Amino acid sequence: MSRLEAKKPPLFIREPLTKDAVSQSLSLLSGILKSCYGPAGRLKQLHNGMGGYVCTTSQSSAILGRLSVSHPVLSVLMASVQNHISRFSDCGLFTAILCCSLIENFKSLNVAPCTVIKISKHLLSLCMDYLKSEACGCRVSVDFSSVETLLCLVRSVLTSKPACMLNKPEVDHLTALILKAFLFTVPCHVETNAVLGKCVIVPVKGRRVADSTVLPGLLIETPEIHLAKPLTVKRTCSDLVKVALFCVSMAGDLSNPEEGTITVHHGISLEMSELNQLLNIGKQLVSDEVGLVVCQKVIHPSLKQYLKENHVIALDRAGLSLMEPLSQMTGSKPIASIHLLSPSCYGSLKDVSIESFASKHFVHLIPKDAVVCSLILCNRNETAWDELKCACETAEHVLQLTIKEPLALLGGGCTETHLASYVRHKSCSLSTTSFKDMDCSRTQYQLVADGFCRSLESVACSLNHDGGEILTDTVYGHCWLVPSGFPSVSNWSDLVSKCGCGINGNNENLNWRLLQGQFGSPVIQGCPEAPSVKVADFLTLDCFAAKCSGLQVALETANLILDLSYVIEDQN
Repeated sequence: MSRLEAKKPPLFIREPLTKDAVSQSLSLLSGILKSCYGPAGRLKQLHNGMGGYVCTTSQSSAILGRLSVSHPVLSVLMASVQNHISRFSDCGLFTAILCCSLIENFKSLNVAPCTVIKISKHLLSLCMDYLKSEACGCRVSVDFSSVETLLCLVRSVLTSKPACMLNKPEVDHLTALILKAFLFTVPCHVETNAVLGKCVIVPVKGRRVADSTVLPGLLIETPEIHLAKPLTVKRTCSDLVKVALFCVSMAGDLSNPEEGTITVHHGISLEMSELNQLLNIGKQLVSDEVGLVVCQKVIHPSLKQYLKENHVIALDRAGLSLMEPLSQMTGSKPIASIHLLSPSCYGSLKDVSIESFASKHFVHLIPKDAVVCSLILCNRNETAWDELKCACETAEHVLQLTIKEPLALLGGGCTETHLASYVRHKSCSLSTTSFKDMDCSRTQYQLVADGFCRSLESVACSLNHDGGEILTDTVYGHCWLVPSGFPSVSNWSDLVSKCGCGINGNNENLNWRLLQGQFGSPVIQGCPEAPSVKVADFLTLDCFAAKCSGLQVALETANLILDLSYVIEDQN
């Protein structure tokens, strides 16, 4: 009989945020994330310590997905940010850095956590009401009849990912391509329940970024296609190519024995029976004037040959990921059985052709209406390509979110410093009734508001990686970066040209002050103004929906962690 171990009691950790190990881990995580932030962020190499794949990145999705943490407090923080990233794709680092800063600033206050949570909820509602109001001075409207603002949004996403290793001409080229690809996915005829199409990224590694291009329709890689032979495809009387889309194996393989018992009569071959059924399907496809057959899985070589002899193109191993865009583009309904074939399942294409990129050969499926497109994405090596693919997917998601809510927030740290200025202004003019409603004193409110503002400003300061100074102006509350190497007593007007977002130039009589002070910026008595000019060629912009969600997630997660009294760990 094996020896039985006595069951260990659970470990109770009281007030986890007061423990040095948690504070040090939180500070270390915050430092790692801050060092990755922005266009000048430092890259990180992550691997599992046992060798294998090494990921070089500065993106929050890759970093948080590969970092392992042992303490439950950090697990809560990381899970919360990862959930935000899964929904919005953007502003992951902003959310994580702000959450860490809020926890560090709030726990240093001599204010009860329950009071901090009440006040911070009020500050969050103050910010959200302001961001959603017409008077907001740090947001811009996105006009879809003009591409300038959309280009700025995409460019801002690409330039914030230094591991993509892009120069300016490459950023401009890809920005135009991503926007073009997105516009392909927008339906020409808007219906009540309009659905955006799909952009499928086709990998071509080891080529110049400038070789990237976008094509309407889908590219399916087919190494066996011979470029020398012309592609002949059967067409209908309306000069379209009829399409059949199969999501079931057409390889003639037998059913899984685990699915039940099969009784076979003497002299009957199951293999030949399956093959005859496949050939019968082939005859019906030819009879129905189908010109293209696409199968998610494998097509039997005999069926392939039969279809080829009858001028029907057969493409197999398309994969699950292409099924949805294929169905959306052609109007086909995926056929899930080789024993039942309905003509109502067929779709159609405008044309089929052969394309070649680098050493790869593709069949190009050209639709009647281009709601699906292929982005042929090139980069010099696998590491840079992986990072670029993620950046392109993020940019596309940002555009999708923007079409639902056509707004953007000023980037480059300007939204954070502007919001901090706004909160400081509003917190000075709060009525006595508001303090009674929150059950707090004016001093407690001011302490929490200052901690909240310093947390916002610390996110803006995280954009500085080269030892320069970060300023904010007293008129607009925007963020200004001073290059390193200049003394702090310099005349700032001689050293700054544009604010972080690029909307304000140094052509006004502005006053600045440093952001890195221990107790934050002095209180601004006046409300920060909105810039008079709202459009510029090279604005740095952030996704409105993603940043608003990030602000909420950061504060709500910080409040949840501040409210933890015990962590209970099972020791068995």
